[in-house]
Amino acid sequence: MFEKFRQSWALMKASAGVLSADKELLVFPALSALCCVIVAATFFVPAAFAGLFEHFSRDHIDPVLALLGFLFYLVQYFVIIFFNTALVGAAMIRLRGGDPTVADGFRIAMAKLPAILGYALISATVGLLLRALQERAGFIGRWVVGLIGAAWAVATFLVVPVLVNDDVGPVDAVKRSVGLLKKTWGENLVGNAGIGVVFGLLAVAVILTGAVLIGVAASLHSTPLIVTAIALTVAGLVVMSLIQAALTGIYAAAIYRYAEDGEVGAGFDRALVANAFRVKA
Repeated sequence: MFEKFRQSWALMKASAGVLSADKELLVFPALSALCCVIVAATFFVPAAFAGLFEHFSRDHIDPVLALLGFLFYLVQYFVIIFFNTALVGAAMIRLRGGDPTVADGFRIAMAKLPAILGYALISATVGLLLRALQERAGFIGRWVVGLIGAAWAVATFLVVPVLVNDDVGPVDAVKRSVGLLKKTWGENLVGNAGIGVVFGLLAVAVILTGAVLIGVAASLHSTPLIVTAIALTVAGLVVMSLIQAALTGIYAAAIYRYAEDGEVGAGFDRALVANAFRVKA
């Protein structure tokens, strides 16, 4: 396991090198986050004013609210998958030695709209079902449902790279992702955990630093300093989340390219990738 972690850590560093060469890739997660906020406001603000949440009960689900919830999940997943497809598409161009632009990423995503919509429908259905089960389950049940959700996330980790590179539908893309998972299971699990752990620790550091700054500003009774400290803390967390999203997309593209084509991308060491992607016996 330690060797798996070392290899995955090296692959993440290589992914960071790709991001350093193409900082414009950060545009995709930034726009994705912005659009998700707009979508949430579009759904929840009118629903709140219409009073749809006033009589919400877990024991009795309003059909209108249930439909609204599903549509919200569908649109949110569509937005996330669309921009992730653009990110992975641009990353694949870089891994093949090209020099991608933001327009290249959007062009690739626009060409995959039907497949993106289909995969968003699958993801929304699975996500809503898991959430419904989790809300009705006890402690052990929620833990089991959480494990199922984690397994689904790992199994579908390579769906977007498959959609970008192959002319397949969403169902076949999920099947291909599961198949490729047999080759890359260690890198998927440890790589995602590694990215999450690193940025989780960074987030804790930023929050603690922000808390200290806010405390100092409060002790000085300076409202401008308090506002500045809060703004810097929030900005730091936002920037880290964007970098994490971009690295995850690049990492997925790198895993897919070697597992599928046997080629290493620009910035990746062949010996490292060859050892990392040995098929599990």
